Amino acid sequence: MKNKKISIGCASAFWGDSSVAAEQLVKNGGIDYLVFDYLAEITMSILAGAKMKNPDLGYAKDFIDHISPIIKDIKYNKIKVISNAGGLNLEACRSAILKIANDHSLNLKIAIVLGDDLTPIESELKKLDIKNIDNNAVMPNKFLSINAYLGANEIKKALEEGADIVITGRCVDTAVVLGPLMYEFGWEQNQYDLLASGSLAGHIIECGTQCTGGNFTDWNLVKGFDNMGFPIVDVKSNGEFIVRKPKGTGGLINRGTVAEQFLYEIGNPKEYVLPDVVCDFSNVVIENIGKNRVIVKGAKGQRPTKNYKVSATYIDGFKSVATIVIGGIDAEGKSKIVGASIIKKVSTLFLDKGFSPFSDTKISVLGSDSTYRHKRNNLNPREVVLRIAVTHNSKDALIFFTKEIAHASTGMTPGVMNFFGGRPNISPCIKLFSFFYPKENVTTLVNIDNKNIETSGSQISDFSISSYNNSIDKSEIESKMVFEVPLYKLAYARSGDKGDHANIGIISRDPSYFEFIKKSINQKSIKYLFNHVLKGEVEIYEVPGVFGLNLLLKNSLGGGGLASLNVDPQGKAYAQQLLELPINVTDKIANVLS
Repeated sequence: MKNKKISIGCASAFWGDSSVAAEQLVKNGGIDYLVFDYLAEITMSILAGAKMKNPDLGYAKDFIDHISPIIKDIKYNKIKVISNAGGLNLEACRSAILKIANDHSLNLKIAIVLGDDLTPIESELKKLDIKNIDNNAVMPNKFLSINAYLGANEIKKALEEGADIVITGRCVDTAVVLGPLMYEFGWEQNQYDLLASGSLAGHIIECGTQCTGGNFTDWNLVKGFDNMGFPIVDVKSNGEFIVRKPKGTGGLINRGTVAEQFLYEIGNPKEYVLPDVVCDFSNVVIENIGKNRVIVKGAKGQRPTKNYKVSATYIDGFKSVATIVIGGIDAEGKSKIVGASIIKKVSTLFLDKGFSPFSDTKISVLGSDSTYRHKRNNLNPREVVLRIAVTHNSKDALIFFTKEIAHASTGMTPGVMNFFGGRPNISPCIKLFSFFYPKENVTTLVNIDNKNIETSGSQISDFSISSYNNSIDKSEIESKMVFEVPLYKLAYARSGDKGDHANIGIISRDPSYFEFIKKSINQKSIKYLFNHVLKGEVEIYEVPGVFGLNLLLKNSLGGGGLASLNVDPQGKAYAQQLLELPINVTDKIANVLS
């Protein structure tokens, strides 16, 4: 057991990821397990909408397309497959895979994990005083979906029952990796450091090529974007692991690429809360050990909480987004006039037709630094895209809106060139409602070989999450700092979303830069830079193991996901904005970086 190594490759970061990943990993990766991660909060909203239209849908159909061409290779190489592709319709997902297996005369045992779907007890939940954990809102009248984030123990149980393929619904992304590690190494539910290490391995590869060069700050160093290598972790029984990719593939693995993914969307690194364990990643160490090979170690764990996090979706009116290309002299100024005029005209006509006002509107001019707080000096684009996003509780009102925007082509400013996509679509405005629910009230099952096996679920404990505490050291730097350099010369950074909150991870390129970064990046500077989107507080956490900071910008995404009218609803480019922030350094460092 001491020298045993388990290799796990991740072939999907989201529903819609590359179709070549699974074949690449199975044929060239030398893996024991192939895992797929399809479910984000946005994806659950999409699946809920799909199942509304067709009760046979509601699962990630990409999973079927990705498995089908390689199912014989999977069986021959004895590779086990784990995926959360089941979404809201696990039985239909399993049936589709079984059909492929039968077509190839393959005998595969396929288990599904049940229990995350809480819609059968919706009426009971309504009787409780449940509030949204992000904004303290009360429960809406009707949900589309209600799913608890399950953990890894059910996956472990399915593997113990001999499953070749395990399909789950909503589980935490890390569970598809932690489950097989618990099974292979015999890790118990109270071995928290090991569970944290296995969870970290899952977190590093759950976003696919984001740890192998995708979205990397130094993108210009990455070669082969057309053939990106998908990630593999080689995990030892002590929890340490190496990150690599298949030979002959593009991309880049180094301390920076892995560290960016490490801090991606984890909030408080000392208390990254998962169903199986509360992780302390503050002293994790990431080191280069060779070309495209990085070792990760140092994760610690604490007992888990008594609750599951539950993600529910509901419809709150309708949404439409119009995009209009406008060019010529002062294209930006013309776009602002056109956008405001359309909203004003339609709002006036709404009154005549008995419609209530828009519930929300957002006008953006793409190409004019519209996502930034400050516009660059002398920026005068001659072609831009006017984006008008609106919501309303009546679909008929938005149908009227989509017709009236056409008038801009002949009745407003010159330079209106094109309506992208023609008349804009109208879609339900699907929003997220997150809350905590006691684990003891959730029954989880593994269904395999036509039998249901009740599992113990994730461990129930009384660990309570601490209130926010800014741990930044306020010590003074003795050297005189009179020079400014942009943050990107000192650090890597990546951003993403946690509901309506944006998460920005910052990692020093060199340990000697860390004190200067800490001194310049504080609540005041972040609030100033993002005050055009920030509605809540800023939390800043120190991550000394990688000489990094993790920032949480609360309520900064306009509601987040499908509910947001923002151009960047998931905060993916927030780090890019922060990387331009001037940092005070000594003349010695400025000279080195010049």
